[in-house]
Amino acid sequence: MQTQSDKLVVLVTKGIESELSSVAFTIANGGITAGLKVSVFLTSTGIDLVRKGGQRMTHVPPLDPLASLIENFQQRGGTIWACPPCVTSRGYTQEDLLDGIVIVGASAMHAEIKEGAATLSF
Repeated sequence: MQTQSDKLVVLVTKGIESELSSVAFTIANGGITAGLKVSVFLTSTGIDLVRKGGQRMTHVPPLDPLASLIENFQQRGGTIWACPPCVTSRGYTQEDLLDGIVIVGASAMHAEIKEGAATLSF
């Protein structure tokens, strides 16, 4: 039996080197506009998107600058999770990340999926 949910989880594995990071946050913001509760789970080089200053390195016209996309997402209630081993492997700590980033394992994402969240991966 399929459950319906107003939740969306966006898994982002691409970082500042890829235009897909901007696409992911554009779509995540669109989910909030559509009335969804949206969470983004960052892994691999996606962690660099929330390293203080990292997001200012990416702008993919005609999309908004990545820093603006992330700020807008957080201001509108979006949740950003960062994979603990991915944070640690880069030598980052909570203090290196933007305010509001939650370092948490995939179990947070899995809990949303078990409650029926739709998923997208970038």
